[in-house]
This record gives sequence, structure tokens and C-alpha cells, in this order.
Amino acid sequence: MNWKNSYQQKLIPVEEAASKIKSHDRVIYPPCGNAPPDLINAISNRYLELEDVIMTGALILYPFEYLRAEYIGHIKHHTTFMGPYERKLLPQGNVEVTSAHFSQTDWVVRNLIKPNVFIAEVSEPDVDGNMSFGSIGTFNGHVSAEVAETIIVQVNREVPYVFGSKESFINVKDVTWICESDHKVAELPQPVVSDTDKQIASHMVDRIRNGSTIQLGIGGVANAVGFFLENHKDLGVHTEMLVDSMVTLVEKGAITCAKKTVHPGEMTVGFGLGSEKLYRFMHRNPLVRTYPISYICDSNNVAANPNFVSINSTLMCDLTGQACSESLGFDQFSGTGGQLDFVRGASRSEGGQSFLAFPSTAKLKDGTLTSRISAVLPPGAVVTTPRSDAQYFVTEYGIADVKNKSIAEKVHALVNVAHPQFRDQLLSDARERGLLPRVQAFAAAKG
Repeated sequence: MNWKNSYQQKLIPVEEAASKIKSHDRVIYPPCGNAPPDLINAISNRYLELEDVIMTGALILYPFEYLRAEYIGHIKHHTTFMGPYERKLLPQGNVEVTSAHFSQTDWVVRNLIKPNVFIAEVSEPDVDGNMSFGSIGTFNGHVSAEVAETIIVQVNREVPYVFGSKESFINVKDVTWICESDHKVAELPQPVVSDTDKQIASHMVDRIRNGSTIQLGIGGVANAVGFFLENHKDLGVHTEMLVDSMVTLVEKGAITCAKKTVHPGEMTVGFGLGSEKLYRFMHRNPLVRTYPISYICDSNNVAANPNFVSINSTLMCDLTGQACSESLGFDQFSGTGGQLDFVRGASRSEGGQSFLAFPSTAKLKDGTLTSRISAVLPPGAVVTTPRSDAQYFVTEYGIADVKNKSIAEKVHALVNVAHPQFRDQLLSDARERGLLPRVQAFAAAKG
């Protein structure tokens, strides 16, 4: 059958598509901008008809009603990476969190989530009936479609058609139902680049060689790095997330991917998340190719790129080099994501480097400063990157090299990049907890 005829036979209104969801279904949808909002809202409107439906997403960019307390028992939200809406509504009790490495996404979908329904927002079909998973659906779209019995797509003409591996598309013949709704793809506002961000970024730039392959996380530091790298040459990209600063680097001629030895001539990405400009940049751009996140974050694939540079943010670390990047005490803030995958991949790359960047202090509610470097992590804090894996910690005060160093060497390196107001106390805390030999601790304190 011609795919166009098949498309018309499967095309139903959004409300009818929502009616295909039944009690006890396990529904999965892509993160962020490829969650189908109209379909999800229509499902939410039916909540009194439904019991024990689980909806799995990640870093949602829409305030879906079903996250609220009154939906408990009807529709529950399961997330594999917390976003702002999930954090805000988590206390209401209808959000469940599973934190896993992005490299394990395929395994998690097949063995833990086990969805029987997959819903996604996709682009219009191409001449062969292939619909692109857009800026982010390749993240877990292929494996979700393999596992699910029912596949419902919401076609949105605003979704960019993004090139990539075969897993970046789904064909009309392979879906169960199709609905349509056009709207702008949800954007993630770009953080303002602060002076502290610029100071942190400035410490890393000279260490990044021309021709390196880079991975940038999200946030002000990543954007600042983008500004500072604009005079570099022939940078390549292998990254879980394509961000706006990378678009700027392409425009400035710094990113060409010409020197890459793995997937040469392309920006190899898991997904794109940011502004409308970024989504327009991704649309039918031969420089950009998406791959499943399990492939992108596989540390073996990362390590295959020589001179790989991984730059990620962390929330805090202790004096032995344990990094917490996903929780504030017992409160889940984000997720494990791909940080450790890239830290480990970069460490095995020939000439590779991994940086964990953060401001040296945080401001408490009463306005006082607290150090993000501490002798011990606070109760409940999750160790995202173990001390045996971390290489460079970066604050506005410099870079601490902790890779394969003794505990005492790590302590001194991290104290040196802490805010000066807290350095004496950190040394005292280290001495009290036996992290420093007494003679070294005494000499450091005297100095």
C-alpha cells in the first residue's frame, strides 16, 4: 500500500488518539520538545476514566496537568531525568524518579519501563514516508517503538526534520495511529552568562587544542565556553546535547568537524535542546546527525575520538573528589544523565580531558554564602561521578587536577580552587576528619 494511503487510513483526531489509552497502560514518550503536548493533554482530560496508567518522560517542558496530586491513582508520571516542572510538582506525590546513566537507556526501556504504548511528536513524512524524531526523539524513540505494541505519533509541521542514523526516523507503515497538531517546539530558555561563568570558562579554554572533539553540557558555563572557543580551529562535536553555543561556534567557523576520525564531517549528537534558532539550525542540516542516546553516551564510542574534551556542570564536590551533580541533599534535582559516561570516555580518549565546572559558592535563602566544596557531602547527596573517575574540577579560582592523586593531594588541589573565605575552614575540616596527615595539615595551615 502507498504510504500516503496508509497515512490517511491511520489519521484520527487527537481526542480519538487519546481514547486508545486504557487503564494499566505503560506509556512512554520522548523527553523535552518531542513530547506530544496536545495528545498528552487529551489523555489527561480522560483521567477519571483511567486507573493505574504510568506515563514515562524526562525533562518535560510543558506543565502537564496529570503531574498534579488529584491524578494519583489514575495517571502517574515516571521520569528518568528531572526538569523544572517535575521538580516543582514532585512534592505533590505523583512523580516517580528513576535515575540511570544515559548509556543504559535502551536497557532501561526494555527491562524496567517495558512500555506497551509509545507516543511521540514527529515531523511531516518525507518522500518515502519516514517521519523524523526531530530535535530530541531519537533519544529513546527507536527502542520505545520496538518494545511497544501501540505507536501513536502526533505530526507537527514545526518539528525539524533532522538527519541521522536509521533510528532517527519512524515510517508511516510502522505506526498504529496518527494525529496532527501544529505548534512551536518548546524551547529551553538560555541562561544568562555571568561573570563567574566567564571566569570558569576562561580557565579551560587554553587547554583545549585545535581539532579536539568536544561535549558541552547545559548552563551558563557551557555558553561561556562557546564564546571563548570562537577562535579555535576545526573543532569536532560528539555530544549528548547540541546547545546554542555550538551553533555560534559553527557560525564563527570554529566547529567544522573536519578533523574528526569517528563520524568525520558531522556533529554527532543525541539531541538538541535550546532556542528556536537551534531547531532551525538542525532542520535538514547535513552537518547535524542524531543517534540514540545509548550509542552517543557509550564510553567506548566517546573514547574512540582522540583529544576528546568533556565539559559538564556539577552542583558540589567533597575534598576527596566525589561530585554530586543531581541532588540537593535527599531532593532529586536532575538525573545521572550522561556525565559519568563522558567522564570515563574522555579519560580513555588519547589526549582526552574531562572537566566538572561549578561556582565555588552558593547563596542560601538568608543571603549568606556557603562553599560548594566541603569536607563531606551533605546527607542524601548523590555521588554522580566517583572520585576515582574525576579528572579536573573547575571554579572561578582555577582548575584542580585530582585524577589518580592521593587523598591529601586532592584535598590541597580542591582547597586551592575554593572560595578564599572558606579555605582555612576546609583545611581544618580535612585535618579533623583525617584526610590530611597531621604534619601536612599543620604546614598548610601555617602557609
